[in-house]
Order: sequence, then C-alpha cells, then structure tokens
Amino acid sequence: MAKKTQGRPRAQNPRGFRDYFGPEVAERDAMLARIAAVYHRYGFDALETPAVETVAALGSYLPDVDRPNAGIFAWQEADDGDWLALRYDLTAPLARVAAQFRNELPTPYRRYAMGPVWRNEKPGPGRFRQFYQCDADTVGAPSVAADAEICAMLAEALEAAGIARGDYVLRLNNRKVLTGVMEVAGLWDGADPPRFEAERGTVLRAIDKLDRLGPEGVRALLGEGRRDESGDFTKGAGLAQEQAETVMAFMEAKRGDGAATLARLREVVAGSQTGQAGVEELESIAGLLDAQGIGPDRAVIDPSVVRGLGYYTGPVFEAELTFEITGEDGKPRQFGSVAGGGRYDDLVKRFTGQAVPATGISVGVDRLLAALRATGRGGAQAHGPVVVTVMDRARMAEYQAMAGELRAAGIRAEVYLGNPKNFGNQLKYADRRAAPAAVIAGEDEAARGVVQIKDLALGAELAQGATLEEWKSQPAQREVARADLVAAVRAILERG
Repeated sequence: MAKKTQGRPRAQNPRGFRDYFGPEVAERDAMLARIAAVYHRYGFDALETPAVETVAALGSYLPDVDRPNAGIFAWQEADDGDWLALRYDLTAPLARVAAQFRNELPTPYRRYAMGPVWRNEKPGPGRFRQFYQCDADTVGAPSVAADAEICAMLAEALEAAGIARGDYVLRLNNRKVLTGVMEVAGLWDGADPPRFEAERGTVLRAIDKLDRLGPEGVRALLGEGRRDESGDFTKGAGLAQEQAETVMAFMEAKRGDGAATLARLREVVAGSQTGQAGVEELESIAGLLDAQGIGPDRAVIDPSVVRGLGYYTGPVFEAELTFEITGEDGKPRQFGSVAGGGRYDDLVKRFTGQAVPATGISVGVDRLLAALRATGRGGAQAHGPVVVTVMDRARMAEYQAMAGELRAAGIRAEVYLGNPKNFGNQLKYADRRAAPAAVIAGEDEAARGVVQIKDLALGAELAQGATLEEWKSQPAQREVARADLVAAVRAILERG
C-alpha cells in the first residue's frame, strides 16, 4: 500500500498569536526604553526570568478565580513527571526569585521586568494568548511609602512614554477597606477565612462591572442575579438587602475630593479595625503623593477599584486614560485602563512560610502602544536603511564599502542584494523598506569620483503636489563627491 504523503503545512499563525514586524518592534522597544529609563532613575534594577516556570511556582493566582491554573500553557516532563508552564505574568516569577535568592538580594529588592507572557484563554478581537507586560516591584518594604513611590513612578513613566498630563489618572483603593466592608456586611469570618469565599468572589466581580452595568445592574448581581438583554441570567451573590446596601455604600463613597471620600469610607467601615487601617493607609499614600507633586489632577481615591487577582492584600491602583476614542460601534468611549497593581504581602510566603511585604505595578504594553497611536503620539513610521543600489555587479565590493562607511558613521545601510537588472525594482524595494535615501553609482559616476543621492522622503513629499519651482529649488536627487557620501546622507536624515 502506498504511503500517504503529508500535505504542505498551512502558513498561518496559531489561533490567538500574532507576528510583530520591524516598525512595530522598534516602536515598542523605543517606548519600553523610555519607561525603563524612569525605573532606572528610581533605583530599580532589571531582572529577566525564564519564560518557563514550574506549575507549583506559578501557583493558582490567575485572574479568573473560578478556574485556577486552567488558563496556562502547561506540560508534564517525561523524565521526572514535573509539570512546567509558560509564565502567565511577571509577578509570580519574581516571587520565586525573591524566595530563591533571599540571602543574596538586597532588602528591599527593587526590580523591573519587561517581556512576553502567555494565557491559554479564548482569543478574541484584540485579545491574544501572548502579549507583553512591563512591571516594576518592590519586595521587602512594608511601608506604604513603597506603594506611593510605585504610583509616582508610574505617573512619570506614562508621561515619558508619551501620555500627556491630563490624559490619565491614577485611581487608588485598598483591599483592607473592602475587607472591612465585607466584615460589616457579615461576609468575612476572621476565624474561618474560606467561609463566604464564593459570595465574596461574586461581590468582587459585581463591583468590577460598575462602569459597564451601572449601580442597578451591580445591585442585581449582589442579590439574586441579573438577566441581560439577550435573556441570559447571571446568578448573584444572594445578599440580603442590608448587606447589599453596605456594599453599595462603599461603591458610591467617592466624593468631590479625597478628604471627603476618606471621611465617607470611615463611616462605611465603622466597626472594622481592618477597614479603618485601610482608610488610614490611603490617607498616607495621598499625602506622600502630594509631597511628590502628584495631586488630585493625577491621582484620586476611587472605591470602585478592586483588582481581580486574589493575592492583593492592601493598596491597589490602576492607571486609566481619560481621553475618548471611537469604539467599534462608532460611538465615543474612554480608552480605559493601561496599568494596574497593588500590594501582595502573601505571595512570597508561599515559598518561605514567612510574610514578605511586596508591592508593584504591571503595564499592558500593547494597550499603551494602542493608546499612543490613538493620540497621534505613536505609530510613527521609522526610517528604514539607506539602500545602496547596484548598477554594476562587478563593482559589488565598492558598493559594500559605501554601506560600510555609512554604518561606521552610525547610519543604517544595506546593499541591494536582489536581481539588479531592473533598476526600477531597486527603487521600489527602497520605498518598501521606507529607506530615507538611495545611493546610485554607475560606471560614469565611478569614472568622475561622484555618487548620486536620491532623497526618497523628499521625493515622496514633492510628488504629492509640488510646483515646478519647488522641484527646481529642492531637487530630490543630487550629485556629490564620493568623499562626501556620509555627510550628504546625514544631511538628508537630519532634515527628516
């Protein structure tokens, strides 16, 4: 029987993954470099961890509390049976590093990390299984001064990336305040923390939907449940009316200024020591931020910020962009959150058995890049290399020498290595590479010791409606001495 031949593989990405081409990578790297410079000024050191961790080290702190560990890419080693997985964030690996090298690292340990993470979740429009994060964390500092510093650094990083002051706000809350609300509502038992865990999870998810569903929609989810416009029913937390009103009072505690909001929160959590401690921490953070010049125009106390991950133990914060964009339905909407984080004092404890205070922030790189493009501050087309064209194959060494001189001067350059017979195709290639200039040197130019420099960027501009006088006054191609090649090209780049 003839052996069945395998067909050609389909040239396509796995579902939920994408390719990043040169300009996109350059844009991302440039933005991350600006953010890293801010982190470095604050005294944070870079850390790179492997893409793969043990499943035990990653733990079960995925955003969806109903499916711990279900959203990771994992496999079992054949030799020892260990389960490994691609990291789903940059914080869990940090907790492992802080525990593994606790005797060598300084305390506090301040690090930043940038790189891809992976989630085995259902992909959708704009939702990929691999994406980039940019984190900064302080491990070993119990004071809320560390939380305030992280927030101040985030504000500076956003502005360094290109988000203008006034286009973002840092929203601050404290999970201790929320714990106090749960105590007052009868949903927290200090002697038996797992008790009411399911109800608390439903309450957290309901609070997180305030912007989308409004107060009445959240109130329904705190009670028996809510039926949406399609008829689908979402089961609620089953709270009694008095319990639900306590939670709603917390969510609606925001007032016109921070002092009034804090005063209202004190009323809501009256009787809970944990809740009162959380309010005091928020007050301290607000004061520390104000001392650093970050006032209510850039940072506000907002009780609706709860953060989804289960490991947060204290202050939590989000960076929200306040400008409007046009949604897929054609209607204006705010861009939303591009970063989030908070204090997680129990994460390292999983390894050491001892509480280790930690706080940090994670920036969604792809969302921040999208925001920069939406404001016209990103997506700029980066220059490609200068292209040295090939007029005579026998003079390839000279063309390579020209490219070498340009590179030695710090200018990107390449020699055209395709079929040189059709010169028009060489210029089309240069255009496709977004080359700012092309170098042309045939037999005649070589005999006279000159080269032709074609300013491709200027030529494109003039082609869009230039007058005859403009063509004459600004020729897109000119002849220069061979010795002036580098200077002529640099002049074109500086003009652009």
